[in-house]
Amino acid sequence: MSSTTAPNRGLLAILPRGEAIRNMVYTGALQQVAAEAPLAVLAVKPNEALWNGLSARFDALYELTQRPEPWLVRALREELDLAHGRWLWSKGAQARWEWREREAVSPRQRMKRSLKKLVARPFINRPGLELLTMAEGWVSRHHAGDDRYLALLRQLKPSLVFNASHVHSNVALPVIHAAQRLGIPTATFIFSWDNLTSQGRIYPPSDYYLVWNESLRRDLLAIYRQIDPAQVLVTGTPQFDFHFRSEFAWSRAEYCARIGADPARPLVVYSTGMANHIAGEPALLALTADLLRGMTDLGSPQLVVRILPKGPQEVFDEIRKTRPDILFPTVDWEQNWLTPTIDDAFLLSNTLRHAAVGINIASTISLELCMFDKPTINIGFLPAGLDPAQDFDFTRYYDFEHYLPIISSGAVQLARTPEELAWMIRQAILSPADHRREREGLLKSFFGHTLDGHSSERLAAQLIDLTRETDQIMKRRQTR
Repeated sequence: MSSTTAPNRGLLAILPRGEAIRNMVYTGALQQVAAEAPLAVLAVKPNEALWNGLSARFDALYELTQRPEPWLVRALREELDLAHGRWLWSKGAQARWEWREREAVSPRQRMKRSLKKLVARPFINRPGLELLTMAEGWVSRHHAGDDRYLALLRQLKPSLVFNASHVHSNVALPVIHAAQRLGIPTATFIFSWDNLTSQGRIYPPSDYYLVWNESLRRDLLAIYRQIDPAQVLVTGTPQFDFHFRSEFAWSRAEYCARIGADPARPLVVYSTGMANHIAGEPALLALTADLLRGMTDLGSPQLVVRILPKGPQEVFDEIRKTRPDILFPTVDWEQNWLTPTIDDAFLLSNTLRHAAVGINIASTISLELCMFDKPTINIGFLPAGLDPAQDFDFTRYYDFEHYLPIISSGAVQLARTPEELAWMIRQAILSPADHRREREGLLKSFFGHTLDGHSSERLAAQLIDLTRETDQIMKRRQTR
């Protein structure tokens, strides 16, 4: 770990994943904090170029590195996640449970899985989960065997430690535990809208939680009743700010030139999901492209595919080679720490901006398409040849607690058959204003007034206020 200038008090921001760098740095959120309060940044290092970019922005920059954790720490966290999921038993938790069951294929794996479930059984209740959370905190603080972050925190003396992505936190947990061991207040950002109902337990508890919207705030308080409502702050999420900033807008001619598309033809944008969670998407891409071939009366629409840069991507290699009629623009991410580049922020915004219609499977992209007032279709049928007994039935995603309101709103259309998909694409191109009111209603109910390109500024202002508040708390403690 190295730095030039170490602040006295102020904020220590942890960037434990590349997407946190996008959200907090590319948007200018942490730069705004640095202009108002002392700031140090502890970040993963995707590559030298990106690290140099961070170094140019922040005077006090330190590398966050992954180190092996003791077996006891890992085992306790596995039990905590398992017990939490079985207690919560949301649709997302049920799917995660099923995935883990399917992964246990050998007798040894099945025996280990059964033993973990047996150990977790007494903790599948609120008191048990809180006890297990306390145990995780104690074990992690006292048995991690790594004092480097204790030394760093004693050097920096921050008033607040902020984790910019709670769900990508394994690499950040030693820092959070070190802060709590020293009595330094902590804050965390709930990274995404599905994290509370579809991901694991939040640990360790924080002093403050920053969330996207009121819905996430309600869910957080309902699941974790020990959290005081005053601890949960709604800021919006910076990741959508790019869509509302004029400097990120390309003309249609420029965008099409960059991806090799014909600007005179409608663009149908298909955004893929994680290949290990959605089987058979190459077949769905081929089906969609075949449907578009028959729509010459609509200007011969082109299929543009944005492959999700997370998860295995080699499943798309064959269709890339065999279907020259499908456009696959390069998604510019550094795979180390899954880090988007600033160039990808431009590409994504303009892909959505110039789409005639967007297609995906239960993706956050649905919300983003609505932000551009684009007709949006979700695929609700399995491709031919997919066996639900062997492959996870991705149509179950539409019943997940976080996504069900999207379908229920009428803002997004759900195609249950290939025939419905063809009809919906046609209607979207012919009548793009259909369901506009539903799209507007969904965004208003979901985001309130935070879709304005300034969520990064609100988040930064909140961090500045919290830093000043906790600074006073820390000073009062010292004078006692």
